[in-house]
Amino acid sequence: MQREQIVFVGTSDFSGHFRGKSFPAADLSARLERGVGLAPTNLFLSAFGPIHTTPFGTVGEVFLVPDPATRVLVPFEGSVAEHFLLGDLVTLEGLPWDYCPRQILRRAIERLKSETGLKLLAAFEQEFLYSGVPAAPQQPYELDAYRRQGAFGEMLLAALRQAGVVPDSFLSEYGAQQFEVTVAPALGLRAADDAVIVRELAQAVAFRSGQRVSFTPLPNPSAASNGTHIHWSFLDEADQPALYDERRALGLSAAGSRFVAGILHYLPALCAVTAPSIPSYYRLRPNRWAPVQCDVGALDRGAALRICPAAGGDAAARARAFNVEFRVADATASPYLALAVLVQAGLEGIRRDMSLERHKPQPLPESLRSALELLEACGPAAEWLGADVLSAYLRFKRAEIASLEDVDETEICRRYAQVY
Repeated sequence: MQREQIVFVGTSDFSGHFRGKSFPAADLSARLERGVGLAPTNLFLSAFGPIHTTPFGTVGEVFLVPDPATRVLVPFEGSVAEHFLLGDLVTLEGLPWDYCPRQILRRAIERLKSETGLKLLAAFEQEFLYSGVPAAPQQPYELDAYRRQGAFGEMLLAALRQAGVVPDSFLSEYGAQQFEVTVAPALGLRAADDAVIVRELAQAVAFRSGQRVSFTPLPNPSAASNGTHIHWSFLDEADQPALYDERRALGLSAAGSRFVAGILHYLPALCAVTAPSIPSYYRLRPNRWAPVQCDVGALDRGAALRICPAAGGDAAARARAFNVEFRVADATASPYLALAVLVQAGLEGIRRDMSLERHKPQPLPESLRSALELLEACGPAAEWLGADVLSAYLRFKRAEIASLEDVDETEICRRYAQVY
């Protein structure tokens, strides 16, 4: 029997899930113009599926318009091809919709460039669990652990490269069944697009191998945790590195130092967006190699922001390699929203000439509930996200908390592991 190819268009929504609609691939050229219709409430599907709260109810219409630059078409032998695009949510008039996650990031990046001349270069380092290896024995960083995963890693890197995402590394991580994949840095919006594509292709390769992956922050309270670390730097208007200055403290340029100071200043509130699930805060506890306070450290993997090494004798090469790693994030966050609030907070640090020398580390929030309270009290947040978007996001996440009242930590971890 003949088959007709289908293509999917989606976005990483408020829950961090990639959701959208599919249609015949033969219609793609037309859909690039008009998109596919969605109820605005679709953006408020919870992490677990049911709609707990929405400001729109059953009313309204927006369109999800595919971005042709994000097209992923990866064939799999003996299976259907993986075919999807990322898209923008627009109004009936074709204007960017205020709630669109890609638009929220795009606006932040455009502000950074218009106010400072700087372009953001970023890459997401993502940890996950792969069911295709035994949970025991635990073999952190061992060649044998890599060997036991078979062809999964090679298939994933090949799929990424075919999708236009440049692989950087794939390795066996510290925890049982835990692996990490990193890709090359990309400019602004594309960096977040790549993060979404990596997650989906990891799922796709595992599925076709009869396995699955989970990007959950913590599969159970005693396990190793999965982080999503965001590496970033700047390029100037001539596309030259603009974050590194070896003459200054921590090697940060003046703008870079103020940008880091802004992130640290607002970090307790940012957690509600970058670590936006209940088990995110089980991960952010002492002795997990995860941050517990708002601090910056040179080469320190326990810090919230790690200054990554610039090695070698060539100054230009050091400047190109130099970057800062933001470690208070995981894959329950939409990459668009997480990167957007980092940019907005950093830009606020530049605007207000914030100083790292005057920064005093404070503890990270200990729960999602506390983080949401801090985000609500954060003065600039309504302007960064939009007042209506911020209000809706707070309602959305508080409903997620309410849906798990009286559920213990072990069961909470299990439920998130099922859906991420």
